[in-house]
Amino acid sequence: MTLHLHGLGHFHPANEIDNRFLEDLDIGTSDEWILERVGIRSRRTGLPLDYIRTTLNQDPRAALEAAEWSNAQTGAAAARLAIERAGIDPDEIGMVISGSSAPDTVSPAEACNVAAELNLEVPAFDVNSACTSFFVQLHLLSMLRPEALPAFVLVVAPEGLTRTVDYSDRGAAVLWGDASVAAVLSTRIKGRAEIDQTSLVSSPAGAGKVVVPRIGHFFQEGRTVQMFAIKKTIRVLEELRAGSRDESRRFHFVGHQANLRMLETVCTRCEIPEDRHHSNVEWYGNTGAASSASVISMNWEKWTAKDDIAVVGVGSGLSWSGYRMRFVGEGETA
Repeated sequence: MTLHLHGLGHFHPANEIDNRFLEDLDIGTSDEWILERVGIRSRRTGLPLDYIRTTLNQDPRAALEAAEWSNAQTGAAAARLAIERAGIDPDEIGMVISGSSAPDTVSPAEACNVAAELNLEVPAFDVNSACTSFFVQLHLLSMLRPEALPAFVLVVAPEGLTRTVDYSDRGAAVLWGDASVAAVLSTRIKGRAEIDQTSLVSSPAGAGKVVVPRIGHFFQEGRTVQMFAIKKTIRVLEELRAGSRDESRRFHFVGHQANLRMLETVCTRCEIPEDRHHSNVEWYGNTGAASSASVISMNWEKWTAKDDIAVVGVGSGLSWSGYRMRFVGEGETA
């Protein structure tokens, strides 16, 4: 089933962790080392910079108290932009679905926290799949009966992943940033873009390769995960491209913003021209479930009714997923 996208929104906290900041932590890293390996120059965090500097976030429980932003607050900020772009009133939202790599609360569902920030009294629940959460939310909606859903559904992916980072671990410290993304979707009312070709594949045998404990620090088997991400991104991208063979339209690629070097490898192997690849990882880091959709949101005004975007996600689980976003204009059909 095709989903109709009416509005997309994003939010990044103001506090900036640039490579110089990480150098000053004296954890064995440098601007040159970081750029060579992952191509990231900067990230945003909801944590006070002095807190990171003085504690290296050794106690993730304390980070929840120290944070200047909660997931609910950043998710609501992204949602407000999405609703504004959709051109609807907030009270037209009939359901809220949230999902992320590191929710602030297991109970209540984080969707309830976001809905409360927005003063929405509607059904709200979580669909979590780590970095592929936003993809899984779309895939789930695409399989539901349109008549059983409200006219407009708000999907949110709020990420505060820097609260899970051990800043004495240079391998983790260089990667992560905080962000949130939100989308206003409908299964019946046409909007500015259509989402189809949604997919989801998981390999639970690799569940231990990327882990964020309920209370603890992020961990991953870096080299193994990067090779997995490249391989699966190429596979999903080629599947989406095969379904988008239309010479009258422009084909773009937005991947999971794990690191710039990984994305460059994918583009080289798949022969994606530089002007058809879009990313923000260089300046915002890996923002988990918010990453790829935030790239599209940050370029919202640039897309035209001739643009197709192949969006690919990979993440813990292990899981890999994708969808095609086809911009068609306001209320048009492709």
